[in-house]
Amino acid sequence: MTKSATDRTESSREDGAVGPLGTVWGAAMSPEALVRSLLPPEAALPVPGAGHPAWDQVATSGVLLAVRERAEAELGTPWPQPLASQYARYFRDGNRTGYESQVFQRQDRLTRAVLMAAAANGETIGREQGWLDEAADGIVQLCEQSSWCWPAHEDTCRPRGTVLPDVATPCLDLGAADVAAQLAWADQVLGHRLAERYPGLRERIRSEVRVRVLDPFVRRRDWQWLGLDGDVHNWCPWICGNVLVAALRLAEPGPERAHQVAWAVAGLDRYLAALPADGSVDEGYEYWWNGACRALEALDVLAHATSGLLDAAEVPVVRETVRFPYRMHLGGPWYLNLADARARPPAEQPWQVPHRWARRLGERDARRHAESQRAATISPFAELGRALCELADVEWQAAGRGDPPLVAGVWLPGTQVGLARTAAGTAHGLALAVKGGHNGEHHNHNDVGSVVIAVDGVPVLVDAGRPTYTAQTFGPDRYAIWTMQSSWHNVPEVRGAPQGQGHGFRARDVEVVDEPGRFEVRMDLATAYPVPELERWWRTAALDRHASHVTIRDVWAFTGDGDPSVLHFLVNGQVDQPSAGQVVVRPPHGARAVRVAWDPGVATAAFTVRRLADPMLSEVWGEQLTRLELRLPGTARGAIELRVGVGE
Repeated sequence: MTKSATDRTESSREDGAVGPLGTVWGAAMSPEALVRSLLPPEAALPVPGAGHPAWDQVATSGVLLAVRERAEAELGTPWPQPLASQYARYFRDGNRTGYESQVFQRQDRLTRAVLMAAAANGETIGREQGWLDEAADGIVQLCEQSSWCWPAHEDTCRPRGTVLPDVATPCLDLGAADVAAQLAWADQVLGHRLAERYPGLRERIRSEVRVRVLDPFVRRRDWQWLGLDGDVHNWCPWICGNVLVAALRLAEPGPERAHQVAWAVAGLDRYLAALPADGSVDEGYEYWWNGACRALEALDVLAHATSGLLDAAEVPVVRETVRFPYRMHLGGPWYLNLADARARPPAEQPWQVPHRWARRLGERDARRHAESQRAATISPFAELGRALCELADVEWQAAGRGDPPLVAGVWLPGTQVGLARTAAGTAHGLALAVKGGHNGEHHNHNDVGSVVIAVDGVPVLVDAGRPTYTAQTFGPDRYAIWTMQSSWHNVPEVRGAPQGQGHGFRARDVEVVDEPGRFEVRMDLATAYPVPELERWWRTAALDRHASHVTIRDVWAFTGDGDPSVLHFLVNGQVDQPSAGQVVVRPPHGARAVRVAWDPGVATAAFTVRRLADPMLSEVWGEQLTRLELRLPGTARGAIELRVGVGE
């Protein structure tokens, strides 16, 4: 985080100071003003209820085809059942996916049932009631689930030495907020029908959401994700946005509801204040969807709920963060990945959100990028609120599918991340990405100075990403995981020492040149290493657009001679070494081969093959990645240049 971003975060605490929303809206975002400006619950969410003519068009358009196929296949089958033994596993062996997968499958099935019930206007009464019964079954199962909190986030078990949640002390985390919002959206579209067929169910929904989510949200100030200590991350907009939806729909009009909404808006304000002015996200592109995008969705809802009074279109950082996804695009399904993000993340994202904001802001490239990624049907695994908002967006439904903008180059000083390609508008050729920053970022990997190189849109010198989350991922042994270590990123290992972790291990003296024919980033990496005798380690990464090649030049200075250092480069594809001083990499997915060359008189090469058994890695990269290791002399002064070009 840059100093300016940190300063903005500090000014967003609960001390009367305001962030970018407060600067624009002032007292209009206070509870006293919101009591008067908020629409009543039945009108506060921006989607029509079942029975509205808009659902007739949805039912006949085919946009729910994938949802219908899966919903009909599972109708009448047993529902997923999260078990106590699965919950307890997290505290016993660190496994969190066994329980979470059951919860996610249950929520996904409920979403499909709600969509089918809402779109059943033209079906027979029996068929319509069948879908309503299916939705009611899912709602009741959620209401009877002991906890909505995911086990990895439960804050009562470890202090008490237990392995199951305390139902009397509900924990408000991502999972709990997700369920509250899902129930609110379900009530929005099916509420009147549920009241007729299941009298009392809507009251149960409201009671459960109040006790588990709304009351803890305003009662406690020690939730770490509130960011009151200045450390604001993607949990804040994710939870605050979902609580906002729940409060708008399920709370009674009056001061208490206005207070809940105001506190949610304050959280969104803190998050936007924490974003750098350039709108970049230190967790990378994939996490933009669960941070900045969550904030944009919440701001959409808020604008509707206040009849346009609280509209964030004039907030500068909102415009900038809408640009972030297309700026990180390498080509096709590939994106620049940082931290725990994946280089080929799920394509099924709520693309209507950046599209809607791009329309509002007049951002042509953001709009083109969203349209290039749009799918023909709603994903059967979409979140309910996102699916409903997508169906309600008439302009999005009518949009065509075009080509992405693929910008020529961008430098984002807030996170010290840059990306450049040979020519704008095409993935053909080379692309270079460079990262400075520090090793105390959210979802941090020790990767100061790392580079990524893609050919024809496919990464060839890569960042591996992360394996499946376990208890270790966010525990004290995080950096025992190989993908988190600098030794498995495209950076030096200095005289046997990998990079240190924490804000103090950072890049310094960063310089950027972005001209029509050349993109170059130069930085000193010495402060990223706990090596006292290291004076300077200059890394310069440059893309020559005219010659269509990349150079990575490392120049070091120590106080004296010592042990050798090693340059590491993680390679995606088949690696051949035709002669000393060069390798040819043949990446998958139809991309052309690239030649990587260096002076064999300066460095000798070795290779380590890393087999990928974890599906989070193998689904992106296949069976293996190869680490190219260039052993450098232990001289006090020295330099080496790596040259990367297309062709064998």
